[in-house]
Amino acid sequence: MPTLRREEKLICFKIVYCGSALSGKTTNLKEIHERMDPRGRGELVSMNTTADRTLFFDFLPLEAEIVPGWRTMFQLYTVPGQMIYNATLGLVLQGADGLVFVVDSQADRQRDNVQAMQNLDTNLRLQGVDLREMPLVLQYNKRDLPNAAPLEYLEFLFNNGTERRAAFEAEAANGRNVLATLNAISQTVLADFQHFLTPDAVEPEPAAL
Repeated sequence: MPTLRREEKLICFKIVYCGSALSGKTTNLKEIHERMDPRGRGELVSMNTTADRTLFFDFLPLEAEIVPGWRTMFQLYTVPGQMIYNATLGLVLQGADGLVFVVDSQADRQRDNVQAMQNLDTNLRLQGVDLREMPLVLQYNKRDLPNAAPLEYLEFLFNNGTERRAAFEAEAANGRNVLATLNAISQTVLADFQHFLTPDAVEPEPAAL
């Protein structure tokens, strides 16, 4: 469930970009941040580690009112891809409302991608969360590289569940389908919230005079 800031009438959703190291998570966030209206975005904050970076920022869409009188904010995070930063991954995943799993399309990176997905599943289970029930969008990044694996193979590896996930071929370095991926996970998270929204989930608006 999202965080409710009642004093500010603000509903905050947390979206985490996951994936193996150097799959394009950081590039996604940088591209999104650059393309956002500066009036509605926060500062892009980078927490550097030895071999990877965790970044985050938030933004306020201009038209995303799902509860009358409340604004909607999305907080976007990346997490380190290396296994040695597993503790950081677990911390960043806490309270996540939706996930984007960024797949490195290069054929020789599929073992790393699979391990990253398995690690994601393990960390969520430790928090009592079932990945199959989590709003998630797949992004097959680096489709422009000559050694990119066939799309059908990537779908077989990562999108073979009972319920198919939204998936996008992307080239984050030049912005292709970066915003489409964000829009898909945002809409999925909002739909999931509205499905479970109860009348007393937020403060009722005062009656009009």
